[in-house]
Amino acid sequence: MSRKPIKQKADPETTGHEWDGIQEWDNPMPRWWLWTFYATIIWGIAYTIAYPAWPLVTQATQGIFGQKNRAAVAAEIQRYEDANAPVEAKLVAADLTAIASDPELQNYTMNAGGAVFRTWCAQCHGSGAAGAVGYPNLLDNDWLWGGTIEDIHTTVSHGIRNTEDADARYSEMPRFGADELLEPEQIDQVVNHVLKISGQEADEALAAEGATVYADNCAGCHGEDGTGDRAQGAPNLTDAIWLYGGDVEALTESVSNARFGVMPAWAGRLSEAEIRAVAAWVHSRGGGE
Repeated sequence: MSRKPIKQKADPETTGHEWDGIQEWDNPMPRWWLWTFYATIIWGIAYTIAYPAWPLVTQATQGIFGQKNRAAVAAEIQRYEDANAPVEAKLVAADLTAIASDPELQNYTMNAGGAVFRTWCAQCHGSGAAGAVGYPNLLDNDWLWGGTIEDIHTTVSHGIRNTEDADARYSEMPRFGADELLEPEQIDQVVNHVLKISGQEADEALAAEGATVYADNCAGCHGEDGTGDRAQGAPNLTDAIWLYGGDVEALTESVSNARFGVMPAWAGRLSEAEIRAVAAWVHSRGGGE
């Protein structure tokens, strides 16, 4: 194994590489492969001369044919916008509650609204609209700000707790722990009270004390019975649906440091027809009221 292999007269030269006694021959590339490779180089150079290719400071080289891909795409987009203009005008003029009963508008919003959602909304709410931790599920019937098509339209148009739209839905939960509004033991008590009213296992003694803490500090938003208040975006605390989690750790974090989810306002970014289309699409997913 330590001896070098004996080179035969007919063997080609090697590349000089050797591993474990194995040498690599320096065989020439097949002629057909080389000519194909040279042809691709020539074709590539010719293409960059003929068509837009090389980026410059303000634009790319235009090529000798003068073809403008951006202009072609813009023209194609405009063609579709012109074709959809009549149904979009009808959609904007229609009452929101009448969209579902109009076959033309229903068909259009299911396609256009789905496309708008997948482009602008799926990043937070998921491709199927089932949401994630901190991002509401749009398929169920548990709505922070209301699930009628008018409510959904308002939420999409103005957003939630953003600083760009004066009409954004707004509410803010106090940071009971961070701002020392409640003592740590009071937070433990109210957390156990919430666990109890939501049907989870809780410390009965702490929950009894927490009922008083809840009535003094939480009932104003979440209601005396804990079922929430959509006018304030205050969630229902008595069911099993939790935006940030309903276990002890998640509830303690919510009470101590509060939650402050923000949704952008889409009015001005999307057309009124697009907002109506996506509102109708979301409303149709099963949770719309």
